Amino acid sequence: MSKDLHPTMDPTKMGIGRSIAVLTSGGDAQGMNAAVRATVRVGLYTGAKVYFVHEGYQGLVDGGENIRPATWESVSMMLQLGGTVIGSARCKDFRSREGRMKAACNLVKLGITNLCVIGGDGSLTGANEFRTEWSSLLVDLVRAGNITEEEAKKSSHLNIVGMVGSIDNDFCGTDMTIGTDSALHRIIEVVDAITTTAQSHQRTFILEVMGRHCGYLALVTALACGADWVFIPEMPPDEGWEDHLCRRLTDQRARGSRLNVIIVAEGAISRDGKPITSDQIKKLVTDRLGFDTRTTVLGHVQRGGTPSAFDRILGSRMGVEAVMALLEATPDTPACVVSLSGNQAVRLPLMECVQVTKDVTAAMSQGKFEEAIKLRGKSFENNWNTYKLLAHINPPDVKSNINVAIMNIGAPCAGMNAAVRSAVRMGIIQGHNILAVHDGFDGLAHGQVEPITWTSVTGWTGKGGSMLGTKRTLPGKMLEEISQNIARFNIHALVIIGGFEAYVGGLELVQAREKYEEMCIPMVVIPATVSNNVPGSDFSIGADTALNTITSTCDRIKQSAAGTKRRVFIVETMGGYCGYLATMAGLAAGADAAYIFEEKFNIRDLETNVEHLLQKMKTTVKRGLILRNENCNSNYTTDLIFNLYSEEGKGIFDCRKNVLGHMQQGGTPTPFDRNFGTKMGAKSVLWLTEKLKECYRHGRIFANTPDSACVLGMRKRALTFQPLAELKADTDFEHRIPKSQWWLKIRPIMKILAKYDIKLDTSEHADMEHIINKRGSHRK
Repeated sequence: MSKDLHPTMDPTKMGIGRSIAVLTSGGDAQGMNAAVRATVRVGLYTGAKVYFVHEGYQGLVDGGENIRPATWESVSMMLQLGGTVIGSARCKDFRSREGRMKAACNLVKLGITNLCVIGGDGSLTGANEFRTEWSSLLVDLVRAGNITEEEAKKSSHLNIVGMVGSIDNDFCGTDMTIGTDSALHRIIEVVDAITTTAQSHQRTFILEVMGRHCGYLALVTALACGADWVFIPEMPPDEGWEDHLCRRLTDQRARGSRLNVIIVAEGAISRDGKPITSDQIKKLVTDRLGFDTRTTVLGHVQRGGTPSAFDRILGSRMGVEAVMALLEATPDTPACVVSLSGNQAVRLPLMECVQVTKDVTAAMSQGKFEEAIKLRGKSFENNWNTYKLLAHINPPDVKSNINVAIMNIGAPCAGMNAAVRSAVRMGIIQGHNILAVHDGFDGLAHGQVEPITWTSVTGWTGKGGSMLGTKRTLPGKMLEEISQNIARFNIHALVIIGGFEAYVGGLELVQAREKYEEMCIPMVVIPATVSNNVPGSDFSIGADTALNTITSTCDRIKQSAAGTKRRVFIVETMGGYCGYLATMAGLAAGADAAYIFEEKFNIRDLETNVEHLLQKMKTTVKRGLILRNENCNSNYTTDLIFNLYSEEGKGIFDCRKNVLGHMQQGGTPTPFDRNFGTKMGAKSVLWLTEKLKECYRHGRIFANTPDSACVLGMRKRALTFQPLAELKADTDFEHRIPKSQWWLKIRPIMKILAKYDIKLDTSEHADMEHIINKRGSHRK
């Protein structure tokens, strides 16, 4: 954001004398409201005037009551609502110059020269066109006598910033568009429900998902549920796919699978450009194989429902960035879109993104399908390749004679099983024998090791908890037994999936290499814990599921206060000493404060928070939400904070407290955790295979270099392997957290959105980038 650009500029005065209008256009998407709310509140925070434009571009053209001033309170309680509260409409009038002149006239009369547009590529292209012809529109308006020379001079330039709201994730240059994650939540809920009924009856299910020109939803769904086949517009099936499909379904049944799942994007096509419909596939399967086949078309369900935690955070962060981009823009800066790359906010030239998006469609219509997948970005390509490898068994004829052991360590979390499944299958594809270790290091010490096969992990992606069994015990006291069993079972490589204990346990094994030669094998640690506290990774498997659980619980809690009014809830979250869950849930649920260990607080801070709530009760928003991380302070306990707030709020508000507890570790994994786990599992085994080749000497494996034992982590924009030993310097072992944590930088956003008077100079500044050089992705 704006630390470097205006070292002397006070962010709370940046917008004085400026006006910003926000509109949503095109198809609605969950999370648009979060973006609107953030734009309004940050706009007001900078001292600018903010206006809602109701009903999209139609409202801009019609003016009058459609363009209304926005207040702080007017965006309260909209964070958890799906769709868009300010309305959206497809607008023919804005396509004509006459319509755009009316729109320009309405903006000039109100002195609005900053426009924030939330919509798809069509809406954003329209906004750019509007900006390009702005000066000539003003000339015509002055000539027609609709505005004065003076008014035209005051509004001589229009700034535009776009945010992409589209469930299809079809906009190039952005990792994730607002609404995509929520749409995946809706789809996966349906897939899980259908799986249970299909297994009861041995059925084949064909599921049609949205995506006219983009197969992202279909592809990620297929990856997340282990579908037998996926049809996407970017990569039509080869000639003779009908035989291939029937062969695959028959194979699966022969292996004892009771169900088949086929995912179809609504825009699926064959090599010659003809549509492939779900009915066509149903007819094929029924006629040729006689399988009991059912079709489900999801339709608008995917657009509906409450936004996921990710979409709320994405919308909120983009809204903040959009306001900063508008207020920092000059007549020379190109119109930009704000977007997220990995976990960093970025700004990209709008028309570059639109161009690449159009190039994909062009490549598809010319039959250049490989190129279309490449243009979609690195991650789309990775998803496609991972899906192809894991979907159907194709083990090599030559076995490698390598034994890879897989284990879970620490507390269970959602997504662990997805990582195990993909590691097992990727290992089998590489020709290795895979061993499952039950109950963590305990199991390894006691010989609870057995072979695990392709079919034994079927259906694991959607299962919560840990199917292998997991324990918190560290290996330090059992090194003798562990080394004996590594020798006994002839283990050549180790995949350790778990939280902080997995990292510490891995370190203990590495340190034991000096004494025990058996420990000299390649190892990889995959971070999986709700706390997100493993050094070497910005995200861990399981944190997204826990975050959604906390967020939806907070929604219900806030709703219960809507009737009683004047109520403050104090909610305790998990996380050990790591404040990630409390902070992110605070941003996603619209909390007034989140107390965490990493940001020290004292009695004066508590006093400020109470005072802030007392002021809030005087407005129309008569409820408060306070989150507290379980270990944020040993003296300021949840009970103490509850008692303090109750005493200080007497007569003004009353308090209630909730300790969320172990529900945060349970539940079925979210689409993100399934996908993330799948990719991490697959990548870890590919890396081990390479490492084993490097370490093979004189007929045996010997690995004792630091880089033969790594953490596989998500860093900014890529999955990277970092030696366990190197990460020690960045670890606070006493409190089990990394010393540097990226998400602390977005804490100020939560405070500003809760109306605290703080300075927004702690966030990183996002410079304008170019789409060509950034094609990695975390979320895709």
